[in-house]
Amino acid sequence: MKKIFQLALMTLWLGQLHAAQQTTATVQDSLPKISLEEVTVAGIRATSKQPMSFSSVTKEELAPRNLGQDMPILLNFLPAVVTTSDAGAGIGYTGIRVRGSDATRVNVTINGIPYNDAESQGTFWVNLPDFASSVESIQLQRGVGTSSNGPGAFGASLNLKTDALSPEAFAQWSSSMGTFNTFRHNLKFSTGLLNDHFEFSGRLSHIRSDGYVDRASSNLKSYFLQGAYQEGSTLIKALAFGGYERTYQSWYGVDAASLENNRTLNVAGAQYDANGNLTGYYDDQVDNYNQDHYQLHWNQQWSPYLNTALALNYTYGRGYYEEFFDLWATQNITFEDDTNFSYLGLNPDTNQTENVQRKWLDNQFYVATLSGQYQKGSLNLDFGGLLSNYTGDHFGRLLWANAAVAVNPKHEFYRSDVQKREAALYTKWNYNYKSDWFFYLDLQLRNLSYQTQGTVAGPGTIDVDENYAFFNPKAGVTYVLNPQHSFYASVAKAQREPNRTDFENGSPKPEKLLDYELGWRIKTDRLQAQINGYYMDYTDQLVLTGAIDNVGAPIRTNVGESYRLGIELDATYRWDRRLSSQGNIALSKNRNQNFYARQAGERVYLGDTHLAFSPEVVAAHALNFQLDNEWQFQWLSKYVGEQYMGNVDSDLSLLDAYFTNDLSIRYSTQSFSWCKRFEFSLLMNNMFDVDYVSNGYFYYYDDTFSVPGESIYVEGTGYYPQAGTNFLAGISFTF
Repeated sequence: MKKIFQLALMTLWLGQLHAAQQTTATVQDSLPKISLEEVTVAGIRATSKQPMSFSSVTKEELAPRNLGQDMPILLNFLPAVVTTSDAGAGIGYTGIRVRGSDATRVNVTINGIPYNDAESQGTFWVNLPDFASSVESIQLQRGVGTSSNGPGAFGASLNLKTDALSPEAFAQWSSSMGTFNTFRHNLKFSTGLLNDHFEFSGRLSHIRSDGYVDRASSNLKSYFLQGAYQEGSTLIKALAFGGYERTYQSWYGVDAASLENNRTLNVAGAQYDANGNLTGYYDDQVDNYNQDHYQLHWNQQWSPYLNTALALNYTYGRGYYEEFFDLWATQNITFEDDTNFSYLGLNPDTNQTENVQRKWLDNQFYVATLSGQYQKGSLNLDFGGLLSNYTGDHFGRLLWANAAVAVNPKHEFYRSDVQKREAALYTKWNYNYKSDWFFYLDLQLRNLSYQTQGTVAGPGTIDVDENYAFFNPKAGVTYVLNPQHSFYASVAKAQREPNRTDFENGSPKPEKLLDYELGWRIKTDRLQAQINGYYMDYTDQLVLTGAIDNVGAPIRTNVGESYRLGIELDATYRWDRRLSSQGNIALSKNRNQNFYARQAGERVYLGDTHLAFSPEVVAAHALNFQLDNEWQFQWLSKYVGEQYMGNVDSDLSLLDAYFTNDLSIRYSTQSFSWCKRFEFSLLMNNMFDVDYVSNGYFYYYDDTFSVPGESIYVEGTGYYPQAGTNFLAGISFTF
């Protein structure tokens, strides 16, 4: 099927090249070329005339800090954003939260194609290492935002547009190195426009790091290849990109005592003797995964008023977690079932054995999208739709067991098959009334089905056959008082389906959200600012409980009523041609309403409690100094207020606030005769060496075994400490 799909892409591409050559003379070329580039994402990106809050970032703004760290870390200083890194230094597994909403609620698209995993709804940037080096621009919309492709946004939408066509040929070699034995090498190239029509470009990258946390190593490779054709009002792009990652597991975190005395401790792969003495660590306690993406985009201007964009996508992902399970550890520390014969599907089921498991994922994702923009007079109409099909296999294999007999090679102890289909349509109506009023209406319809059957590790069974239909309307208005001031208001509804982990942990309900936004934009010669207030009213929100499963995935549960109320201020002020300030602050109140929890065998009413992982203050500031045309300095600061890791307001679950500062220095020159451009970058992270924790987990349960006949309420925590002062330095040559 994969080969058939790729052949279809090639056939469509070549056929369109021929058709475009035949019709070039008759197509009116009234839009600039950049407009055709933007058609791919125009339908899902917001503009200043639309009633929502957003931030846009260009590749030039990312460049000084783009030295190998993952995408979430590069976006750390945007409003209401909190980021974290399992390995502690921004390479490997990283995460992003916006307005307290985790990655499963941040809708991510790449060139308008959904990137969130269709089943888990998460985004795993470790599968696309160094992807920022192939990104032209990024827009982060907070709240529900505009209609997009993929799962509905419950905290934010993040859409990325990859590299635009380069009119000039170039080759660029970049290398960086830093603390924790970190290295990044990449090679970029472009042929420039050949015969004014064709361009071929690409990137190859390799990143290695030992990580701040013990053994939290990363070995990451990625590629990006693009072929483009433009002729008059036609632009066609074929892209292939992807990555390979092999990371040592570091999702276990550390307990409170280790956080004080041994912050870099990593218990993954620990091996003990019969008396509980540590004897070493399993070398291959790794996450090993490949992910490849193939995209075909056809952007067409049919008339001065109408543009369309057709896109096809195929994504293939496959890989595994390999884990050693120690008998003493499971009997005395974790109390899990991973060493039981019954868990492993072995007979007799009363025995236990140390073992090595591989838990596999093998999935394919097919997507077709169509979007268009019609603009004439005061009317601007966007429309689009999506068809997608996701199939996947989850299965576990036993590689080794020291106390098992008569085990077949590659013994499988669970397997389930998955299929998820979606069809979606949206239309957006923008109308300009008397030049200063802009009315906005956005209607989205999603219809999807999710089926999975088989067994899961445990042993257990999973049997889900659900169908959902969601109608998500949005409406708002913008009033332009004068060129310096505009005001907007909007209301938006969003609904979304549960993910696989939710089904594995119960019978979840879909989530519902009403998002109210009110804002004021200011633009003068020196000041650009946006003040935005919001109220996000949730029903059956799937909130993070604070707990994680055995592969580090967050566990969620429905709560009845909850809300997020806040105000965001984002401003840039230019003091003179050399000095500027960029700052933002987000103040919020995030609450469960009428919350109940089971504690000590009883259902306890806790009233209004804090939503997990939702700090009430998040702020950032960047002081930018451009010494001359070659030297650039940035002092970047980030403050994140205290936050609860659970929903029961336990003091034990409270993460302390933290305040960090980074320094970025960049030197760029075109004065050398032997290359077009030479660049040197230095990034010092956490330059005041703050000991801080950006993420963790919290769990509680009723212990009914320690004291016969009694139920004892028990709480526990884990923490992901982040690195102290560390640096990255890089050089780049462009020829």
